[in-house]
Amino acid sequence: MRMLLKANIDTEKSNDLIRSGKMPQVVQEILENVKPEASYFTVDQGQRTMLLFFDMKESSQMPPIAERLFLELDARVDYTPVMNPDDLQKGLSELRLS
Repeated sequence: MRMLLKANIDTEKSNDLIRSGKMPQVVQEILENVKPEASYFTVDQGQRTMLLFFDMKESSQMPPIAERLFLELDARVDYTPVMNPDDLQKGLSELRLS
């Protein structure tokens, strides 16, 4: 299932990683682990935020992905199922309206 992972990163923790020069390595390792089809970085609610779109084959993938974000970035993590246009068209074609 295609998922959106939103990680709001703790400012103090990320400041420390940026100052130490470790932030690029941490982010790269997370991307290599998750293998997103797309990744974006922004600010959300005043915090550095990572948005990753990826295929989750089974729910057991959640802990190995999220724990790294919790432990290394003190992040708040949300998972949301998402669709691309093809998924939406398929879903709409399967609607049974009376």
